[in-house]
Amino acid sequence: MDAQLIAFTGLAAGLIAMPGADFTVVVRNALVSRRAGVTCALGITAGLLVHTALAVAGVASVLAAVPALFRALQLLGGAYVLYLGLRTLRALRRPSAASADEAASGGHPLRQGFLTNALNPKASLTFLSVLPQFVPAGSPAMPRTLLLALIVVVLALLWFHAVALLVDRLGRWLRGPRAARVVEGVTGGALTVLGAVLLLEPVLAA
Repeated sequence: MDAQLIAFTGLAAGLIAMPGADFTVVVRNALVSRRAGVTCALGITAGLLVHTALAVAGVASVLAAVPALFRALQLLGGAYVLYLGLRTLRALRRPSAASADEAASGGHPLRQGFLTNALNPKASLTFLSVLPQFVPAGSPAMPRTLLLALIVVVLALLWFHAVALLVDRLGRWLRGPRAARVVEGVTGGALTVLGAVLLLEPVLAA
């Protein structure tokens, strides 16, 4: 058994399962419907596929070499996450039915998931720094890196689909008028805070 491959799978699973904007956006959409949650999970996986492809191609190193480009992507990603959060919080001021429609109108779930993940340049840098550590010395780099990237994408697909299905399964309680407003408030607040942090980080680091 390849010990390095097992270690990488465990590390990648931990990174993917770490709560963040991706997780929150999937929960938000799964509260609308199972289809919306699963579709959002597909979008996040597609965004992650972009990051892993960039890491494999070495393009992510450009982000590290050009701070202005990295900060611009951070600001763009932060603005989008903040937009989703504020739109969700705004929906809480409407009646429950209108609130659900407003929360769902932040864009197609597939686009929400894709943009939330793809506009996070840290993901590319993370995989660029992690993937080479699990390529055995003397072995061809490209096949191994492609295998590691595939593991990441499959893990993300399984994890975010599981989150969407679990939220949908709990939907009979979570979609009750009072519970739904609480959950929407928590997810909206989390997205707003995450978006603000993403926006402030490059400004404070400048």
